[in-house]
Amino acid sequence: MPTGAGPLDGYALAMLELLAREAPVEQFEELVRRAAEEGASEAELAGVVAAKNRSLEVRQLFARRQQREAGLSALVDTARDLTHPYNLDSLLAVITRRARLLMGLDMSWVSLPGDDGASCVRAADGHASAITVGFRVPSGGGVGGHAQQRSAPFWTPDYMGDESFVHNEAIDHVVRSEGLRAIMAVPLRHEHSTLGVLYVADRNIRHFLPNEIALMTSLADLAAVAIERTRLLERTRTEVAELTGDVSQAVDSLATARGLHGVHRSLVDLALGSGEPAALVERAAAELGGALLVRDIVSKDLAQTEGFPVFSGRGSTRVDNALIDRVCLDAQAVGGLVRCDDGVGGVLSACPVTGGTESLGTLVWCSARPPSEEQEQLLGMAAQAVAVQLLMQRSTAVAEGQVRDELLHDLLHVSQLPPGQLAARGRRLAVDLREPHVVVVVRPEGGSQSRANAWAASYAHWLSGLKYVDGGHIVLLLPGDDPAGAARAAQRELSAVLGHPVTGGAAGPTDAPDDVRHVYREAQRCLDALTVLDGTGGTASPKELGFLGLLLSEKQDVTRFVGSAIGPVLDYDHQQSTELLRTLESYFASGSSPTRAAELLHVHPNTVSRRLERITDLLGQHWQEPAQALEVQLALRLHRTRHLLADGDGVRPPGQALRASWASDTP
Repeated sequence: MPTGAGPLDGYALAMLELLAREAPVEQFEELVRRAAEEGASEAELAGVVAAKNRSLEVRQLFARRQQREAGLSALVDTARDLTHPYNLDSLLAVITRRARLLMGLDMSWVSLPGDDGASCVRAADGHASAITVGFRVPSGGGVGGHAQQRSAPFWTPDYMGDESFVHNEAIDHVVRSEGLRAIMAVPLRHEHSTLGVLYVADRNIRHFLPNEIALMTSLADLAAVAIERTRLLERTRTEVAELTGDVSQAVDSLATARGLHGVHRSLVDLALGSGEPAALVERAAAELGGALLVRDIVSKDLAQTEGFPVFSGRGSTRVDNALIDRVCLDAQAVGGLVRCDDGVGGVLSACPVTGGTESLGTLVWCSARPPSEEQEQLLGMAAQAVAVQLLMQRSTAVAEGQVRDELLHDLLHVSQLPPGQLAARGRRLAVDLREPHVVVVVRPEGGSQSRANAWAASYAHWLSGLKYVDGGHIVLLLPGDDPAGAARAAQRELSAVLGHPVTGGAAGPTDAPDDVRHVYREAQRCLDALTVLDGTGGTASPKELGFLGLLLSEKQDVTRFVGSAIGPVLDYDHQQSTELLRTLESYFASGSSPTRAAELLHVHPNTVSRRLERITDLLGQHWQEPAQALEVQLALRLHRTRHLLADGDGVRPPGQALRASWASDTP
């Protein structure tokens, strides 16, 4: 005891010294025992005990303050630690470790609701085996459920012995397996929602102090903010990654679009500058990396690149032409791109070529594999460029066709222009009217008149002729001297286009512009004669109609008819001074009897036989058949009649008369 002081004051001063040295509790108790041993009175001993109690209270107050300061310092460190960038799982691991160390307990874990709404343990620290990551926490019972219902911390000093809350068998089993006694659950609250529950537990019975509960609440608040921030960052990263992918895709798409735009522009420029589709499809095929074919609406090939396997020939790479026709029809039917196997290991892709709502044809691409989206777009652009070129060609053809139609209209009708000007107009259109031309009149016999007119324009242009539509008839002025052959060729072509037989009449040739209208009327009469004779679907010319052609002819060209029927005989008599013509007349006058003809001619029958053989050589083997024999007799009668009319009184020597009659018949 210190000197110079009373007993009680000395013990009080000693208590203060122990308190200053932060002496252990045992030394305070030792001071009380010493006072009792030194004979302190009961009052003095009671004062010493009171001083001890006050000193211990002050000591506990200092200890709690230090503990609170240490907790706040640890909480500050935890908050600083939670500001680091983590993913969610790493952050939860930091939170559970900090919570266990902060409270000095055996275990901590955190549960968060999953996508299905069930709560699941996402992180744990200090666990043995029962509470592991992935454990599904039952929705009913336990301190966690109670904390979520109250939205406030909830704890128990001895979980298994506490009946103040609802127990859950699954949770109780886990608690027993881990050997836990004291458990605290703190909800992770952010604004007005609960993100999950933070748990701390000890394997001994323990009462949690208010400052510990407050410390866990602060930690839970910090953890909730960090969890929400991490989730937001993860969503932001995901969105940024998606946006980066979208931007990358947009950049690629933009580059692709620019490339396609450049190709499209070059194709259109080529279509506007080139007169034929061959160069256009070659460029498009180079961009696509395959072979291309352009086919018009009537299945006529307009252009194709080298290597397109469509034409006939041997080899395994030839594609069936019927398959191409079918895929073209399918593309026209659906109004868009269609694909099919080509039967030889490749793919056919067909895209319709359209101008507005009008179908102009089909662009067919043959490739080794199905087209990509970019190639499909490029094929459509190539089809547009082909459509531009075809429409330009049509516009040019229409403008030129109108001029050509006007010329033929003037030739077929009475024109105020002299023949020389008509011929000059024809030369400007590459049509030489001074050369022989024939006129063909075709009647389509139904079907599409517009298709027939389009065919006529193309056919006349191809043969360097002219075309004109007169009512329902198509009039063609074509170069040549064979009207029958021209009529048959035109009839065959148009019948194939329309899908049914058409009827045609022809006449000519003529090399005079002012004679075209007469030849046209003669061809029209041949067409009418076919109708009267029930010859619809056939062709005819004056030569094929024989004497009917002479009757139908507007000019009744007797000289031409006589020349076609017996001209070789007249030429032979004129050159050889023979009498084959008289022999023919006598032969028919005697009923085709050589013997009686010999009597009329006063010659030997063998002479008549030899003359008849010569006539056969000149007129052909069939001159005695009924149809040709009728024309020969009519020609003989016309020739004799013209001879008598030209002779006047009919008295002239036989040889002189023959030569005179031939001279009158010869132009």
